[in-house]
Amino acid sequence: MSASTAASGQSPIPEAGPLSLCAREPHVPADRLVAEMVPPPRFDAVRFDTYIPDPNQPSQTEAVGVLSAFAAGLGGAHASGSGKRRWFQRARQTVPSGPRGVYLDGGYGVGKTHLLASLWHATPAEPSLKAFGTFVELTNLVGALGFQQTVKTLSGHRLLCIDEFELDDPGDTVLVSTLLGKLVEAGVALAATSNTLPGKLGEGRFAAADFLREIQGLSAHFKALRIDGEDYRHRGLPEAPAPYSDEEVTKAAYATEGASLDDFPQLLDHLARVHPSRYGALTDGLTAVCLTDVTPVPDQSTALRLVVLADRLYDREVPVLASGVPFDRLFGEDMLNGGYRKKYFRAISRLTALARDAKGLVNA
Repeated sequence: MSASTAASGQSPIPEAGPLSLCAREPHVPADRLVAEMVPPPRFDAVRFDTYIPDPNQPSQTEAVGVLSAFAAGLGGAHASGSGKRRWFQRARQTVPSGPRGVYLDGGYGVGKTHLLASLWHATPAEPSLKAFGTFVELTNLVGALGFQQTVKTLSGHRLLCIDEFELDDPGDTVLVSTLLGKLVEAGVALAATSNTLPGKLGEGRFAAADFLREIQGLSAHFKALRIDGEDYRHRGLPEAPAPYSDEEVTKAAYATEGASLDDFPQLLDHLARVHPSRYGALTDGLTAVCLTDVTPVPDQSTALRLVVLADRLYDREVPVLASGVPFDRLFGEDMLNGGYRKKYFRAISRLTALARDAKGLVNA
């Protein structure tokens, strides 16, 4: 009997098999999308004082100080859904001059999301007056609510944090830029992150310029903070574990309460039938994801869907145990050298971290 089963007083069910992602087709109401715009479980407990700056990277310590001051400065710009006209008048008087947004510019794994979530937690406002989500989740929200309703819903917020701002989709970038313009007019403070490609000397410096250019008239509202450093997910840690055999993965799935077990190619087919805005719900209640026969992703559309699933699994700290090819061979050279390369490197980094987390499932 597992510890969790014993604690709940339930009897074990030996004949019960693992769950399957392919058997799930969740339907997520729009109000859940809004309610879930908070830092994901992985970042529930992070704060500025739990961020450990690399002593060799002074920009990390500087970022903590700047963001702490930014959060404290938001205390006077209270947003309220009632008395809108009077509030707008007050907001224009109380919003301090200078940038009302911060952009965290840096490579993978330097702690940008940790800092962004810490900013959300430190901002003196009720959770319902702060929003946190990825760029993809924000575009999904617009798709679910419509543009005008999204503006209305978020205009009463004090802060909007956007993680993984994507610069590679011109249409979505214009959409979000227009949305942010409306929110700035309403007095909402903004914070955003995006990634730069590892190993590209100097590319990070251009990422900030790209971001400020793409958001067009909003650039004056953002202060860019450069955060240097190496990927903490690989800092001082061993290489990602080699894939296991199909038999080991299957055995672990059956032995782990709440785990799912799926054939990787079948899962990729299933993801095509589920909207990416539902991938978070797809993982509800899972303690681990077990995958057999992991193979290189065949095309760009499939690869982009897998990136979203990897983000949701990472957010929720769901370990991934797999057989087949290693995760650093999921995406072909044409993808890693193409326009979406930043997303693919992020997915590799995150799936590698989750594979390390899954090591304890074997022979447990």
